[in-house]
Amino acid sequence: METVRLEVLSREDMNELSRKLSRAGIMNRPVEETKPEIEHYLIVRGKYSKLVELSPKAPILGGEELEAIQLAYEELMRDWEVGQEKPLSELFGEPDLSKLSLITALIGEGAVEERDGGVLVLRNKPPPLDNLELELRFPIDELEEELDELDNLNATLITEYTLSKHYYVEVLEVDRELLENALEIAEEYTTDESLVEATFDAIARSVLAEKILELAEKHRRKNELVEALMEIEPITVETDGGDRVNIYYDEDTVEDFLKTLQTLGYLKVKGGNRIWV
Repeated sequence: METVRLEVLSREDMNELSRKLSRAGIMNRPVEETKPEIEHYLIVRGKYSKLVELSPKAPILGGEELEAIQLAYEELMRDWEVGQEKPLSELFGEPDLSKLSLITALIGEGAVEERDGGVLVLRNKPPPLDNLELELRFPIDELEEELDELDNLNATLITEYTLSKHYYVEVLEVDRELLENALEIAEEYTTDESLVEATFDAIARSVLAEKILELAEKHRRKNELVEALMEIEPITVETDGGDRVNIYYDEDTVEDFLKTLQTLGYLKVKGGNRIWV
């Protein structure tokens, strides 16, 4: 049965959200899935000075990328004395690939030591930035237009495979009001990306359900109902904010959706073709 799926970050959030939805009279089910995440990167290695030298032939290295590394180097070294310990949380207030590349290079040079408890210590005066051997990574799906230029950089490919657990709550409803209530309850639990996707999924699902039930009052045979739905595809609806959602589907999708509506008790299909609302 097709559902509106909400992703949360933990098993505890999944169970709590499921309980709250149930108390609100919204049918749902918690789901745990283990699935892989595969990311491909092109790795460019070289001394900073060499990368600067090559940058005119490889625009991907120019501009913001190398400038960000220079600024990160100046920031790190500005108030870091030899022998001083710094927690990672202080060095990385937010994700920063430039700082990460620098720290990795400094550890490789022996200038920085990583200690237990997420602490880094500056062991000795670091080499000049120009002499640091850096490793820069670029997501391959962002480099389609720059792949040829990377031939000059002796880039290598690295693939990172992560097997991780994901937690969801699936809302087993098509009624617009129930779906809106579910989304409101889920706001404090679900990820922002999942909530946005679920919102548009809920809009499309409820509109399609309403249109099917409306047409089922006129077309009492399934083949006629499916034909009528295909004639009006795509269905267009405007959101409260003035945005427009175009809802596309095919005959197989409609067949599956009819099964969902039948499971939820909105209609019955008898004799393989007769529709009862």
